[in-house]
Amino acid sequence: MDFRETDEHTALREAVAEIGRHFGHEYFVKCREDGVFVDELWRAIFSQGFGGVNLPPEFGGGGGGLYEMAIVIEELSAQGCPLIFLIVAGMCGPIINEFGTDAQRQQWLPGIAAGTTKMAFALTESAAGSNAPNIRTSARLEDGTWVLSGAKQYITNVDVADAILVVARTGADDRGRPELGMFIVETSRPGLEFAKIPMEIKEPDNQFSVFLDDIRVPAENLVGGVPGKGMLQIFSGLNPERVNVSAQAVGLGRYFIDKAVDYAKTRDVWGQPIGAYQGVAHPLAEAKIQIELARLMAYKAAWQFDTGDPAVGESASVAKLAAADAALLAFDQAIQVHGGNAFASAYGIADLWGLTRLMRSAPVSREMVLNYVTQHTLGLPRSY
Repeated sequence: MDFRETDEHTALREAVAEIGRHFGHEYFVKCREDGVFVDELWRAIFSQGFGGVNLPPEFGGGGGGLYEMAIVIEELSAQGCPLIFLIVAGMCGPIINEFGTDAQRQQWLPGIAAGTTKMAFALTESAAGSNAPNIRTSARLEDGTWVLSGAKQYITNVDVADAILVVARTGADDRGRPELGMFIVETSRPGLEFAKIPMEIKEPDNQFSVFLDDIRVPAENLVGGVPGKGMLQIFSGLNPERVNVSAQAVGLGRYFIDKAVDYAKTRDVWGQPIGAYQGVAHPLAEAKIQIELARLMAYKAAWQFDTGDPAVGESASVAKLAAADAALLAFDQAIQVHGGNAFASAYGIADLWGLTRLMRSAPVSREMVLNYVTQHTLGLPRSY
């Protein structure tokens, strides 16, 4: 097995990292403080084909896969620009490409690949949690039109999205189990409202509650055109989401370690840099090791997804758990190395705590990953 990346992957990393360095964490913070979307960074990423790197060339994409998308997300995060909405874009386009009709691909993929069309993803509901079949948002067919009713929570950047991929119940199978469908809902449609959720997470991507009040969408807006296929479509999107969150966590871990190492090399208190002391150096080495281990798992999962390996479900979840834990360890060590300076805005560390901590809980909780491994890998009885 060859763990060396190709020259193309190396070039992709370098090009994306250069964009990230050009904008930097200062730009990320300014957008957050100004309450605006990261338009300039978004355009820079997509204008060079990096935002649509995982979409087919015939629609303007780069022809790559999840592996390449993970590289883009990791390298931006490593420069202090972790974009949640880029992870969402990395889900929506491939779902439409894999499951959409020819007309849906033609209508939506060119804009998504170019970054000119933004699409949100709406699955989460307050009463469902990790139990997707338990969602209450419904879709009923009336005279050839789907009517959607319900509410979603923690939906990223609805305010700048042109459309939302909405998961809804379309009925039940012959055993009474819910059947789900995925619908493309333009944000301009009557009956769709949203409200910003105040968050302690300090980053430019905002979270919203979304309300669907008998929204009517044409039959051709059902992804794939056939009801009851939503669960397959959801899981096709959730595995890449977990891999890309892993890549973001790895990138953030690198960012924190780089910050801490630079500080440890220059901070002189007792006649030599503090990095010379094992009490400072060894915890950073431990954090670096954990980040590298998580990175291996993240790209293994990306490779499995791109090659159609059915084991990707477990790998994606394990990678997400490992990377989230490693990023938090790196964050904590960066705080410890900087001392009181870590809490000064100028150092660009403490403001990322909320997003870093979030990755341990979302998009799948640490406990649900452990449940999955307990049941499916170890063969122990299901506990829930």
